[in-house]
Amino acid sequence: MKKKSYWGQIGMSIFVLLGASFFTFVIVFTFLLAGNIHYIPLIIAVASILYIGFVLQIFDVFYQKKKRVKVYWGLAAIIIAITCIQPIYKWLDSRVPTVDAEVNIYQYEPFVEGNQLVELEQTASLKLEEPLPIIDGATALYPLYAAIAQEVYPEKNYNPYKSEVMVNQTHEAYTNLILGRADMIFAAGPSENQKKRAEDKGFELVLTPIGKEAFVFFVNSKNDINGLSLEQIKGIYSGEITNWSEVGGGNDEIRAFQRPQDSGSQTALQRLMGDTPLMEAPNEDIATGMGGIINEVSQYKNYKNAIGYTFRYYSNEMVRNKEIKLLEVNGVAPTKETIRSNAYPIASEFYIVTAGEPTGNVKILIDWILSEEGQSLIEKAGYVSLISEE
Repeated sequence: MKKKSYWGQIGMSIFVLLGASFFTFVIVFTFLLAGNIHYIPLIIAVASILYIGFVLQIFDVFYQKKKRVKVYWGLAAIIIAITCIQPIYKWLDSRVPTVDAEVNIYQYEPFVEGNQLVELEQTASLKLEEPLPIIDGATALYPLYAAIAQEVYPEKNYNPYKSEVMVNQTHEAYTNLILGRADMIFAAGPSENQKKRAEDKGFELVLTPIGKEAFVFFVNSKNDINGLSLEQIKGIYSGEITNWSEVGGGNDEIRAFQRPQDSGSQTALQRLMGDTPLMEAPNEDIATGMGGIINEVSQYKNYKNAIGYTFRYYSNEMVRNKEIKLLEVNGVAPTKETIRSNAYPIASEFYIVTAGEPTGNVKILIDWILSEEGQSLIEKAGYVSLISEE
């Protein structure tokens, strides 16, 4: 009888093992598909502990001795506690506020009632007809060139993703220009890689300055730091300065976020660094932004010890997140006035970029944007015009 009972116990334990393994696999696979890989050690640990506990019970190994039971479940609790660390960290991480870069692009769509675009006080002197130049550009400049289109293009539907007036992240806009899917783009200057891609296609990118903007750095609003020098910024992004205490702040390790290669702000950072080597950022510190229909734009975790960068207009006029503050650079805050006077040290021009010299309606539109009428629209939209410097 005992032998038969013994084999019955083995059969039961194998049956339970197969069932537990199947359900554990299903749960693990579901979490993998959802991208929640950090829960997997905990799931496997709980399943294993429950199964081993079940086997020990049906074989009566030590359940009659309370001390051994306590030891087993004590060890089990320690294992579960250890495997809970990563899920708890991820949960806390998800609770940290972000600089939400998911801007509602459609609020800037031309000719849509109630949109957020500025308008000239008088009717524009230019009215373009077909063929209309296909425009693309950086998200931070979409409110500007959408307003330009509303002034000089014929009234119709201009979907931000499928029309003559598109909006994309900088690297996508350059790709569209280089591949002939756009006639002109509004963007910061190209990276070396983007220049080379154009050369490989047999043309040179032509940059026409149309206004000025500030490249800005920001930190959590709770950070004690209000400003940095250019050398300190370079020190942080080269990896030489790693703690806020080294620049007058608290004793916190600096988490310096970066953007993906060929994005407008990453190219701006690389230019700022000059000959100073830029440190390689770990994947978790590269902010790629939100995917899908909303183009990938800057999104940074708002950690107290974090630092990130973007452009002034995007931060101040489009995102408007109160959880961050823009830093002074060399004692100068990034404002329209300091950009206009060149007092802010990392103000730079933004451009209309074309594949070769502009011709036809593209040149006509660029000439209008550079006119007093076009430049006044740039100023009214919240950027700094070129005329305002003169």
